Amino acid sequence: MKDLKEFDISFIGLKEGNHQFEYIIENKFFDFFKYDEFNNSNVKVDLSFLKKATMFELNFQFSGWVEVACDLTNELFHQPIEAEIDLIVNFGNEYNDENEELLVIPHSEFKINVAQYIYEAIVLNVPLKRIHPGVEDGTLESDVLEKLKELEIKDLDEEIEEQDIKEIDPRWNKLKEYTNRKK
Repeated sequence: MKDLKEFDISFIGLKEGNHQFEYIIENKFFDFFKYDEFNNSNVKVDLSFLKKATMFELNFQFSGWVEVACDLTNELFHQPIEAEIDLIVNFGNEYNDENEELLVIPHSEFKINVAQYIYEAIVLNVPLKRIHPGVEDGTLESDVLEKLKELEIKDLDEEIEEQDIKEIDPRWNKLKEYTNRKK
């Protein structure tokens, strides 16, 4: 991760105790991961790094927004990002990141890069279905919304009323008379 050196934390020189790191995540960060779902972004990451004798405790706090397109109208809007994740870093014989809350690094390591954890936390905190807040509260004016309202399925009661209003084919009436006689 040569391009993301600013996310390296060299823990060899750090004293035991709590250390604070702050990152501002913008779109160029996601370009490194070849992730193009966001048109723009501004997420502040506060990292609390607690160094202990045999392990580290990391607490990431995310606040900000990413600009995404609404799934219904394709209008761009700022999707809020508010999240918190904890990570424990321990030492072992070999690198192991199978557990999402525990990272095992070799004893020979002298730094860790937190970029992957920041990337995953932000991407996973964006809802699968992205709906513009104006759609939810009815304040967004859009041609797409007008067309969707025009084409929406009506209630079952309204459909039944419309069917009653429509003239019934006389052949069906004859069949109904036949079925009513059998009773």
